[in-house]
Formats: sequence, C-alpha cells, structure tokens
Amino acid sequence: MNIPLNSILNLTEERIENSKIELNMNDGKTKEPFIDRWLDRPEDERAAGLAKRCSYWTWYRPDRRNFREGNWVFSFMRLHRQDEWLFVSAAEIVDTPEYGSENGYATVRILETYAPLFGRLIINLHKGNKFSLYVFRLDKFLGEATVKEILPALYTGEAFDGYDRVHLPYAKLDRIFRREIMSSYHDALESVTGVYCLTDTRTGKLYIGSATGEGGVAARWGSYLDSKHGGNKKLRELYEREGEGYFRENFEFTLLEYFGMSYDPQKVLEREQWWKDCLDTRAHGYNDN
Repeated sequence: MNIPLNSILNLTEERIENSKIELNMNDGKTKEPFIDRWLDRPEDERAAGLAKRCSYWTWYRPDRRNFREGNWVFSFMRLHRQDEWLFVSAAEIVDTPEYGSENGYATVRILETYAPLFGRLIINLHKGNKFSLYVFRLDKFLGEATVKEILPALYTGEAFDGYDRVHLPYAKLDRIFRREIMSSYHDALESVTGVYCLTDTRTGKLYIGSATGEGGVAARWGSYLDSKHGGNKKLRELYEREGEGYFRENFEFTLLEYFGMSYDPQKVLEREQWWKDCLDTRAHGYNDN
C-alpha cells in the first residue's frame, strides 16, 4: 500500500495553501544535477537542511517570484532514477532579495520538526513535462506524492546497479575513489577488466581504452584521476594545453564491456581495437594507435 507524503508531513489544509514544493533537477546554466551538488556539500550542512546553493532560489524571472515571506517550502532533489526524489530541506521564508541581487537565495528558518528526515526520506512523484520549472504550489503535487523509503542514515549516493550502467562524470568518479560516496562502485570496478570510453563533453571527442591488469578497471581509472591523462599521448597534450580543470569539468567515464579478472587479456585488447575502429577514435578522437 502506498503511503501518502502528507501522512509524514502532517500538514493542515490551511498550511498546504501557503506552502511550496521545490523539485530541483539540474542547474539551468551549468546542467549540474542538483543531487550531485548537494552530495558535494559538507555532511553537517546536508543534515541541517542548509546545503549552500541547493535550495530557496527566490526568482524564476523578473516578474515571477518563487516564494514570498511566510511561505513554507519543502525542498526535494531528483535522484538519478526517474520519479524518485530526496527530501533535503524544509523551511519558512523569512526574507527575499530583490531581483538581480548578488545573492538570489531567500533567508529561511529551518522547520526543525522535519530535520530528522533531511537526506533520508525518498518519495515517488511524477513531475511531468515541466522541466524549466522547479517551484510549485504544494497542493499541486502533494496528493500524488508517496513515500518510497526512509533511509537509516543520510543519503550518500547511488548504490552500484550493474556494470552495464557505469557512466560517471569526472568529479563524481573522483569522489567515489576517495570513498566519500557510493563505496560499492569502487569495489565493483576493482573486480573486473574491460573496455571503456572517456568522453570530452566539450568537443565530443572520445578515447577508447582497456584495463587488463591487477586492480581491474578501478586501477586504470585511478591513474586518470592521478595524472589526468593516464600516460596517453593525445590526452597528455590536452592536459599540457588546457590544464587539470578541463578534465574535471568536461570528462566522463563509461564502461563499454566488462570481463572477469581471469579473462584472456589479449581478447580484451582485441575488443578495444574493435571499438576504436567502430567509433573511428584515431581520426576523430584521442586515440593514436
């Protein structure tokens, strides 16, 4: 049986009428998922519902406010699974800045009643085709929102959900390898060899590589995090030209094929060459052999 969200929030009709819901997905300018931004904030901020640059942006456009003083706001962020949202904060709006102010975020008073659920409550909710909007009247969605689960501790990232779904931006991979989030990912990547793709999202260029040695894919990808170029000629040239920040901001890691640690390394290398040929990464990417 589905549990209605309001069985947890316990709001009166009068309070619902003066409340808003934030359904944050991606930053409109940088396209960064808000959930990744939230995960990058210190744990004490996340637990307190005060993660910076994550909630309570005041203005949608010059003639349309998101909030007014006295509104209660319930802030959710979409997980990397469709229609699943993490409850990250709840607050009363105390003050709002003028449009165009350097700090466009509202001043808030956290609703401490809900603090034990920050970063732990996950709901199911279909937002629909409203991708440019992030703030709505609470009554628009409250009747549809149901509780999926309440985590035993603060959310730290996605659990490993299969080798055929490994696709990670540089910054997120770095946090995984520093054991800050999603610890099961590193263990999983350490247990397989495979063929992978590095994507330069700014230019669209690809690099195809393989991991066949001890430590599997984790060891090979770790070398990119350490050196940025992994010893590859064209990637080294890019690093010398653009610097470390370019890789952090623009590179993504994808596992194309995976094999057991005892799988014949020569066959892994053959598959690497096959992918290079298919994607023509010697002529139009970063491969040089």
